[in-house]
Amino acid sequence: MQSVLGALTSPIRREILWRIWDDEQPAGTIAVAVRRAPATVSEHLAVLREAGLVTVRRVGNRRLYRAVTDAVQGLPERLADESARWTPAANLPPPGSAVAQTWFAAVAGLDVGFAPETVFAAFTDGDLFSHWLGAPVELDDGWFSCTLAWGTQVRGRYEHVLAPSLIAMRWDFDDDRVPLPGRELVSYLRIDPAPGGAHVEVHQLVGTAEQTEFMQLAWTFVLGRLEAGLAAALGQPARGAAGEQAQVEKSG
Repeated sequence: MQSVLGALTSPIRREILWRIWDDEQPAGTIAVAVRRAPATVSEHLAVLREAGLVTVRRVGNRRLYRAVTDAVQGLPERLADESARWTPAANLPPPGSAVAQTWFAAVAGLDVGFAPETVFAAFTDGDLFSHWLGAPVELDDGWFSCTLAWGTQVRGRYEHVLAPSLIAMRWDFDDDRVPLPGRELVSYLRIDPAPGGAHVEVHQLVGTAEQTEFMQLAWTFVLGRLEAGLAAALGQPARGAAGEQAQVEKSG
């Protein structure tokens, strides 16, 4: 049993065993199937033979290998490829009140010429936030609120903050002109080091394709102000004539 378990610790050997579970094959064919060098496959086959998991049969100048199914009875499902490897388990407890949902997401990204720590402060320091956004932002113990120039009221809270790379927030806003539900929205703002500064990326979860299109525009507008507004707030020149353009994509 120990030798069997030792032989099966290698994922390549498990893959080889599955390939020859009910079909004799030469080492060269097996090597092509598992995308390994023939010499490497020969070494793995030797280990499997020593463990009693594989037999070899000579046919002329060829050696044909086949799994000893009795030695590992009950393993075919575990050795199958990804399309057949996962099978429902029996006697699982009922799911209870668990609910699964699928959401759309809008993703907006921008490269800026500032260090991640500076960009992080742009979203966590109320005065700096107000300056680059161009509207007064109130930040108090993770809660934030803002009224934009055209009257939209935004409010929410930072639920998880990992300086200087991640802010997870829940927020909503009051504006009857936009196609969003009357519930809190969930966003993840990531700030990663990038050549010459940082890469800022927002993942915004929404419920429909229509809402995705709207949030693409909304976050593109916000990030589009970030570089020039932050440069002005810090008294520094923005990179290039107008900074980098925000890039957006959607997924569902």
